[in-house]
Amino acid sequence: MSAQGGSELPMAMLLVFGTAKIMGEVFGRLRLPNIVGEIIAGVVLGASVLNWVDPRQTAELADLGVIFLLFRVGLEVKASDLVKVGRVASLVAVLGVLLPLAMGYGIYVYNGSNQIEALFVGTAMVATSVGITAQVLASKGLLNVRASRIILAAAVIDDILGLVVLAVVSSLAKGEINILQLTTTAGISIGFTIFVFSVGTKTMGRIIPQMQKRLRGGESQFSLAMILLFALAVFATYAGVAAIIGAFLAGVALSDSVSRRVHDLAQGVTELLVPFFLASIGMALDIRVLQNPQTLLLAAVITVAAVVSKMLGCGLGALSLGWPDARRIGAGMVPRGEVGMVVAQIGAGIGTVSQTTYSVVVIMAVMTTVIAPLLINVTFRSLGQMPVDPDDIPIRIE
Repeated sequence: MSAQGGSELPMAMLLVFGTAKIMGEVFGRLRLPNIVGEIIAGVVLGASVLNWVDPRQTAELADLGVIFLLFRVGLEVKASDLVKVGRVASLVAVLGVLLPLAMGYGIYVYNGSNQIEALFVGTAMVATSVGITAQVLASKGLLNVRASRIILAAAVIDDILGLVVLAVVSSLAKGEINILQLTTTAGISIGFTIFVFSVGTKTMGRIIPQMQKRLRGGESQFSLAMILLFALAVFATYAGVAAIIGAFLAGVALSDSVSRRVHDLAQGVTELLVPFFLASIGMALDIRVLQNPQTLLLAAVITVAAVVSKMLGCGLGALSLGWPDARRIGAGMVPRGEVGMVVAQIGAGIGTVSQTTYSVVVIMAVMTTVIAPLLINVTFRSLGQMPVDPDDIPIRIE
């Protein structure tokens, strides 16, 4: 490999990490969410503006970034706290899937598209990119409040439901539906998640101390945590859910059994890699598609529908907790991020999603990711003045 070729990755890392951090600092000083600046840094570096970085150069770093982000979030919560809000979280997830799916489908059918393409648009509006919300809540130290716990639990359920919807829509596009395969995939996904939630923490509480006594290498506890992280990320993909859900469950399983040192090391790795994840979302956007007035209008309508449908659907699911928490949960479920773009890529690969629709979905995914932190800032702002609920007792972090 030539010296010039060997410098491509370090140069891309320098540009992405440095620009993202600078833009994040600028936005922070403007009292705006830092992550919005980091996403916009990706827009500037990508094909839309400067075209200095090819997203493929840092794609693996971006994938690792969101995996470590969800792992770190999992370390800060407990399985028992998520189980307590499971009933509400389930309702939030179900309504947060049905309403976006219906609105996306309805808008595209009204626009004159065929039903399969309309279903793909609705499906792209279903799944929440929990990494964005988790990053905002973690930066504000709000992972321990009831609304945040419901958002995290609902996002796990949302991912499973989104998987089932995507499988059904993809099967329809191919002209066949395998009920047995769909049922098996859903069952494995649910079983995997329940198993980790129910026995993961207790099991790790017994295994980690015993393993640590037998290991002589430095940072042995962190090494064990990394093995579990990557193992559950792999198992999650085989179970049919996203790798980030496995990473999150790994963090939850270890939350009671690892030292503060593991938290700190995970935080350090996360701080390094997350800017690549955030910038990758911005780099996926090509603003040249906005030059077409019809595409721009359709993208605006779909984006508004994506925000409203999650706010309304998830908010209604949490209405029993009161209007303030309902608004917070609705806002936290808004971002689609990379999840929406993956659905669009699948539709385009099958040949049922046009280039215009693909562009519309990417714009929706990026814009909801930018809008969500602003909504979270507004809806969580008064939380300090809220009466303390017994379920909102802060999670102790060693």
